[in-house]
Amino acid sequence: MNDIMQTIAVYALPVIFAVTLHEAAHGYVARLFGDPTAMLAGRVTLNPIVHIDMVGTVLVPLGILLTSKVLGGPPLLFGWAKPVPVNFNKLHKPKRDMLWVALAGPAANLWMAIMWALTVRLLLDAGVLRDSFWFQMAVVGIQINLVLMALNLFPLLPLDGGRILYSLLPQNLALQYSRLEPYGMAILIVLLITGSLWVMIEPFMMLGRFIVQWFI
Repeated sequence: MNDIMQTIAVYALPVIFAVTLHEAAHGYVARLFGDPTAMLAGRVTLNPIVHIDMVGTVLVPLGILLTSKVLGGPPLLFGWAKPVPVNFNKLHKPKRDMLWVALAGPAANLWMAIMWALTVRLLLDAGVLRDSFWFQMAVVGIQINLVLMALNLFPLLPLDGGRILYSLLPQNLALQYSRLEPYGMAILIVLLITGSLWVMIEPFMMLGRFIVQWFI
């Protein structure tokens, strides 16, 4: 039991901040490009309470952690917060600006991964042991943020990567592509269950690791 509680303590802060800053970044960039919806809803904030989704921020990560403890092996942890409301029609140029709003979330996760990597570097320089609580938390912070970055860059609507791809496609192709959105989450679940999803997002993970290694 103590081992499980320690694991939860190590993962809690990185998970909360990973999903919180991800969503706040969407709202902040949307405001910059003309849509104040998230700002008016009080969602452009680092206060995790307004972003936490009981299922995506608490139950799913906790379930993955507990399952990994039973089955063994490192947990492939992910989660989500309450989606920030964005009215794309209020953006200055909706199709173009959608790219930057969508990209803001994964970019925030990459930035956090870099911050945790710098923390690892500082802890190592200070002689902190690798099995210490704070060192483990920093390593987990890197892992979680790289997974969330890679997952959200996967080009499938309604994920951020799907919004980015929609923005980049010519209008006629973008409209055809958008018809897949109602089936997006079902497709994602199937890919997750079959294990294919982790293979498909590995290129994004490799890119994230390459960037983060420069700071370690």
